Amino acid sequence: MSSDLNDRLFEAAAIADGDRVLDIGCGAGGLTRAAARLAGRGHAVGVDISAPLLERARARTAAEGVKNVTYERADAQTHAFPAGGYDVAISRGGVMFFADHAAAFGNIARALHPGGRLAFACPQPVGSGGEETQAFGLLAKLIAEGDGEGGRGGDGGGSGGGGAVDHAADQADAHAAMASLSDPDRIRAALVAFDEVMVAPLPIKTYWGETPADAVDFMLSRPPGRTVAADKRAAMEDVFRPYATDTGVRMRASVWLVTAVRPDSTR
Repeated sequence: MSSDLNDRLFEAAAIADGDRVLDIGCGAGGLTRAAARLAGRGHAVGVDISAPLLERARARTAAEGVKNVTYERADAQTHAFPAGGYDVAISRGGVMFFADHAAAFGNIARALHPGGRLAFACPQPVGSGGEETQAFGLLAKLIAEGDGEGGRGGDGGGSGGGGAVDHAADQADAHAAMASLSDPDRIRAALVAFDEVMVAPLPIKTYWGETPADAVDFMLSRPPGRTVAADKRAAMEDVFRPYATDTGVRMRASVWLVTAVRPDSTR
């Protein structure tokens, strides 16, 4: 979503030639492939729970000819990663949806060797400034006003408006999850398994796609994953329209850039 964010994230992660890199919530693998290029003789592994996104990641990796990348369908909260198998763990917006953040980060810590580095980005609170947070507020209202025709993964709504209720509830849960690590104190508490925790504000410009329609596609691909009625989709495109430029849909945003180090023994 942001080349500036990628640059700052990689700078914080300090990926070096030969490193073994774990990308958490890799999606279509753009960050994973970039990390693999930095790792050189090393290797990058992207994990995600979405099979369609992983299929896209594998196709794009093959098309780009990146050889030192693999992808696994796995839940990073509980997956049995090889103990000490990685030098670096990274994530760009993929760690907010954990059910138990401390347990999940403990699992990730065990996947790193002692001294291994963690670097991730997550949103600052809504209202912290930035066009993206304002747009999210409008989009959340639109999605919560579901009319029963939208559904998870395109399944559609139930009779009597039940689908709309489920839709709104799921989206409310999703937006709550997006904000679950917006408080720096909560981030530090979640990273109890790590040392040298640093949380720094980072203003960025995010890229959402070539057109407002692309931006809506990307928005709806995020958890919990939804389709919406045509009129609702048109309204969502209107939210993105003011941010359309000659180089795509771009918005100012504020995120936290978080770094930490795995200690000699996990807690």
